Amino acid sequence: MLRSPPASICVLRLSAIGDVCNSVPLLRNLQKAWPRTAITWLIGTTEASLVGDIGGIEFLRYDKKTGLLEGRPAREVLAGRRFDVLIHMQASWRANALAWRVRAPLKLGFDRRRARDGQWLFTNHRIAPATQPHVAEGFLSFGDALGVPRGPRRWDIPLSDADREFARTHIADGTPTLVLSPCSSQRARNFRNWPAERYAEVVRNAHALGIRTVLTGGRSALELDYGERICSQAGVAVDNLIGQTTLKQLLALIERALCVLAPDSGPVHMASAVGTPAIGLYATSNPRRTGPVDPRWCVDVYEQALQRHLGTTVGRVRWGRRVRDPAAMELIPVDAVLDRLRAVADASPAQRRPPWFST
Repeated sequence: MLRSPPASICVLRLSAIGDVCNSVPLLRNLQKAWPRTAITWLIGTTEASLVGDIGGIEFLRYDKKTGLLEGRPAREVLAGRRFDVLIHMQASWRANALAWRVRAPLKLGFDRRRARDGQWLFTNHRIAPATQPHVAEGFLSFGDALGVPRGPRRWDIPLSDADREFARTHIADGTPTLVLSPCSSQRARNFRNWPAERYAEVVRNAHALGIRTVLTGGRSALELDYGERICSQAGVAVDNLIGQTTLKQLLALIERALCVLAPDSGPVHMASAVGTPAIGLYATSNPRRTGPVDPRWCVDVYEQALQRHLGTTVGRVRWGRRVRDPAAMELIPVDAVLDRLRAVADASPAQRRPPWFST
């Protein structure tokens, strides 16, 4: 596809937090293979607050609320700019509108099956098809299509001394701590949240095992309510930081944690970035597609949810099919989560690290 390294690349992946985390290893592969190539990343403003200080990359921040790129209309920011390659890694109409503004002779997108929302109309080359791909593997496939060698997965997301000091004040050295992020993003019919009373039971049992809990999350009314309910029902001391951390501070907390407990959401992928075990809770989505890249610690009842609520099996539904039933997450028993927590606690630090992670 390319006879020589391109002079410039534009990467388009606006959101969400988990997908942006899963995109970083591709960017690291590009930097290693083509150190002289100028890389520009079109990214959401929230997501840029986590990764936007990675060295060697120009970040252009897109505000989804206003539709402005770097505070101006996208046509103004991108006018007169030309790239050798556009890597279009987001299948959405919003991203397509930006892709249309990017001038590049080679526009690489998903294969036709994964090019939802008409993405295929805005690209002229496509990555190889895959029948049951993990999202993270799909992103790495863009490098494969360009002839970029794969290296060990690397994130190396910068954290400041202040971020790490913040985490240290809440997770003391030698104190096993569970970082619990109870809520996923609030989207229509996005039934990924586990009941608050079950989280409280996990917190109570974790305390009995000598494991502290730090609660994290955003400032939405739902997340604040979850935090209050978990704290009141747990009956033990809980450090409730919901609505009080930046994404950088959250990553620093996760870096120091024994493990993370969360539904299908950004923190499980942030855990992958720093090599921390993630106990992901999966019923309405398939962890083989959207789970953390190290899935050893996840609780997976997706197949059971398909059978219970849709009367079908994984092999008979579209890859990535979600279970749109608010009761599906209740199929996850507390005992299964506690089994994973005990397994993490009993493992050595080396065993907790994924095999490809190096410090």
